[in-house]
Amino acid sequence: MTEEMINTFPQTLTIAGTDSGGGAGVMADLKTMQERHVFSTAVIVAVTAQNTLGVQDFMAMPKQLIDEQFASLADDFAIKACKTGMLADAEHVHIVVENLRKYDFGPVTVDPVMIAKGGAALLADDAIETVKTELLPLATIVTPNLPEAERLTGMTIKTAADMRASAVKLRDLGALNVVIKGGHNGSDEVSDFVLLADGAEFWLSAPRVDTIRTHGTGDTLSSCITAELAKGASVEAAIRTAKDYVEAAIRNTIQVGHGHGPLNHWAYGEAHHDSL
Repeated sequence: MTEEMINTFPQTLTIAGTDSGGGAGVMADLKTMQERHVFSTAVIVAVTAQNTLGVQDFMAMPKQLIDEQFASLADDFAIKACKTGMLADAEHVHIVVENLRKYDFGPVTVDPVMIAKGGAALLADDAIETVKTELLPLATIVTPNLPEAERLTGMTIKTAADMRASAVKLRDLGALNVVIKGGHNGSDEVSDFVLLADGAEFWLSAPRVDTIRTHGTGDTLSSCITAELAKGASVEAAIRTAKDYVEAAIRNTIQVGHGHGPLNHWAYGEAHHDSL
């Protein structure tokens, strides 16, 4: 193989924490990216002891090891898009930001992970401001759920108008494109609000599936967006594909674990072989 042929396959990067239970975090990201036919790499920021019942413990990685992971990937791969997930605390948000400024890994999707499905905090309170001031200005897309959007904007979000206003605030903080996920609103239909960099805006809706097997939903959405961007899709097309992918992964459930079980990451591919 010639040098020109090396690194022609679309490659992605997830910068996040692990989930020993396999349903969220880096594990969900890698599964999703694989299903979307890109090659995925990872920078591990934290390691969790976790299952479908909750997070029992976690440990953040030392700065040197995080820096070395970034440098190692930059030396060998041609990463076309990346995403962030669990970043633990203000110090580690700053470490990740430093590296994203140092290396060009393409469009950055920020999933501002704060709380696990079981209620455990995955981002220290003092890190919220660091995310707002340092990470969001680097974001090509930010994908908060309603509680995360409230924390980032200082708003109470109850209505569709509130969702739109919060998206505008996140754009003002530096994110180019915003997806406000509506899964926490309790309605029969899950509606996400999308505000694009060019000012276009729209809603994406899907019927709510009556299940508690939704562990890793946010990770899966953001990693699917990242995979599509790496393949050259537009931001809007990547978001629409990711919405469909997550809806299929929730609807076609698998029975794993005693608590908030994982998504079925291969469900969409079984029905959409030709779209990959």
